[in-house]
Amino acid sequence: MSDGFDRAPEPTRPQRAPPSSQDNIPPQNSESAMAKPQVVVAPVLMSKLSANAPEFYPSGYSSNYTDSYEDGCEDYPTLPEYVQDFLNHLTEQPGSFETEIEQFAETLNGWVTTDDALQELVELIYQQATSIPNFSYMGARLCNYLSHHLTISPQSGNFRQLLLQRCRTEYEVKDQAAKGDEVTRKRFHAFVLFLGELYLNLEIKGTNGQVTRADILQVGLRELLNALFSNPMDDNLICAVKLLKLTGSVLEDAWKEKGKNDMEEIIQRIENVVLDANCSRDVKQMLLKLVELRSSNWGRVHATSTYREATPENDPNYFMNEPTFYTSDGVPFTAADPDTWMILMMRWTQR
Repeated sequence: MSDGFDRAPEPTRPQRAPPSSQDNIPPQNSESAMAKPQVVVAPVLMSKLSANAPEFYPSGYSSNYTDSYEDGCEDYPTLPEYVQDFLNHLTEQPGSFETEIEQFAETLNGWVTTDDALQELVELIYQQATSIPNFSYMGARLCNYLSHHLTISPQSGNFRQLLLQRCRTEYEVKDQAAKGDEVTRKRFHAFVLFLGELYLNLEIKGTNGQVTRADILQVGLRELLNALFSNPMDDNLICAVKLLKLTGSVLEDAWKEKGKNDMEEIIQRIENVVLDANCSRDVKQMLLKLVELRSSNWGRVHATSTYREATPENDPNYFMNEPTFYTSDGVPFTAADPDTWMILMMRWTQR
């Protein structure tokens, strides 16, 4: 019986020739006779692999997650556990969104059948999007998909309406949050950036099939910027810069279509902050670079323009992502400073 590994084949013995006259030749001296060839049997290599070994999964892969989602929500006793597990999975593996979102939405349609369940779903997604910094974009995409694929539409409002109502609750305390303590401001900044992602990703389909953005979010972002600039602390200003780098080009295009000059007013306000506010030198530099970014049409390059290699003279974004260094006295400086390279060279020569 085989033991799971094949034995090496036994060496075949040479066939004896049929008897002939040569058989009568007397045997030759052993010294002159040709030595009989030796057959070497290769040793059998014993493998340590086993057919009964458990399946291999790459790091970060959860077999329990996949199995449970293939079976729907049967393994989850409550809706919050099911939804939270999926949100955590998307946070760790955002690339799985395209392949798993359809199954997730179908499962929710069979489970979310009451007003309370829908409200609970909205709250879970909102909390994940505003408490995990890297989930704001994915959360906005998720909200957009569910707003078009969840079938429940109770009297209290559909998924998108309840989501906007939840955002409005946070929006109404913007002025207090912008001047609150550090923890309050940090939570407020997460909400601001999530609202920016919602503005870019939440699609509203009109009666004629046209896709538009939510105007209510456009108005809300304008007022949130006012709240941030009215309280020019460093972290508030940094949040405003992030929001404008994220949505500035889209907001300005939308305002121009309506004949509004809101972006001009924002830029003027930034310049006033740079002149009057007691913010740090680094933050002032960020604000000035944002003004330069806007002056270059938010970095958008037209296809008809000729290619030019980016230099500090012709590209206002050249130093946008440069790191900040510090001198031995603790004074910050960046590559935009005229003496930067001389300082760096001095550091290298002193090593």
